[in-house]
Amino acid sequence: MLVALALGMALATLVALMALAGTAREAQAAFPGNNGKIAFASKRTTGEGVDNPTGDSEIFKMNPDGTGLKQLTFNTASDTNPSFSADGSVVVFASNRDGNSEIYLMSPDGVTQLRVTDNTVPDDSPVVSLEGDIAYQSLRDGNQEIIVREAGVERNLTNNSAEDYSPAFSPDGSKIAFESYRDGDGEIYVTDVDGTNLKKLTKNAVPDLYPDWSPDGQRIAFTSYRSSNYDISVMNASDGTGRTRLTRNATSDFAPAWSPNGKKIAFTSRRNGNYDIYAVNAGTKVQKRLTTNPALDDAPSWQPIVN
Repeated sequence: MLVALALGMALATLVALMALAGTAREAQAAFPGNNGKIAFASKRTTGEGVDNPTGDSEIFKMNPDGTGLKQLTFNTASDTNPSFSADGSVVVFASNRDGNSEIYLMSPDGVTQLRVTDNTVPDDSPVVSLEGDIAYQSLRDGNQEIIVREAGVERNLTNNSAEDYSPAFSPDGSKIAFESYRDGDGEIYVTDVDGTNLKKLTKNAVPDLYPDWSPDGQRIAFTSYRSSNYDISVMNASDGTGRTRLTRNATSDFAPAWSPNGKKIAFTSRRNGNYDIYAVNAGTKVQKRLTTNPALDDAPSWQPIVN
């Protein structure tokens, strides 16, 4: 198994706490490996093992086939947008449990949790790089920016007057994909991790959103509104060519998350009247529903198991 990533002082503290708590280290979701658990946010109040009487958003995990559900957070606040580290030993997520949306870390069993950011504006949608840096969207300077946090030091990656959302590190940590409204509608951009070599990958009059890299770094899955409803597509990560549409539904499919073995993509869909987690085979396009709860299930992230 890979050793824990160096997520600066915060993760060093978390690892120490994990050792004291006797928790097991596991192995990550745009990162290569075998397919582990799927973490997601849910407002469910019913079901085996569910303890969420107020119906707020909590973090859960399940097996890749939808079985083995386990609740990881227990708050009356909102816990959302989980994402695994490259070795699967840490989950980053957003929570407003302290009155404002901030970034937190926790062990994959939810036992140990630690706050990372402390700002007067909301921080959300965190992801972790191979090197242990954390990127997230933040309402800085009066608009959404992509912030990169390295060894506890924050850096504004986008620094643009438009809205920038949904960062996603490439598997090797050298690039970040994100969505931006700097050209009037949501488009997918890629930049080097230092903010140079910005490239626009999509060029449409309708929104393209929620990028996620394949574990080999060759393709990007994303949500697109090109067919009068949101569907899941993939494209070449180098230049945005070779688009392939994977889902076709009359209602919204969004928030794709590639499996570590590169064969499947988990996503959120409203096709059955409420939001549930589904998975689609990236080659055959065969789809499977993973959750069937009447409450909202959202924002899947796949854990890699690394040998």
